[in-house]
Amino acid sequence: MSAHCMLTGARPGFGNRISHSHRRTPRRFDPNIQSKRYWLPSESRFVRLRLSTKGIRTVDAIGVEAAVARIRARGVRV
Repeated sequence: MSAHCMLTGARPGFGNRISHSHRRTPRRFDPNIQSKRYWLPSESRFVRLRLSTKGIRTVDAIGVEAAVARIRARGVRV
């Protein structure tokens, strides 16, 4: 699975590893993606979301209903 957040859309960044001799090789900066299960009261079921840690804090602040609405507005199936 790709390393991206369903809520914030955070995706990997790309850059270079730089060795002691200053040789550059490509690398990836992956976001901290966690799989978390939330109870969705409106549908009486659990939903499993793949969120970055920032996305988890956002869900805590706005609530799971609003977060799922934002995810669906982005066109992601939940």
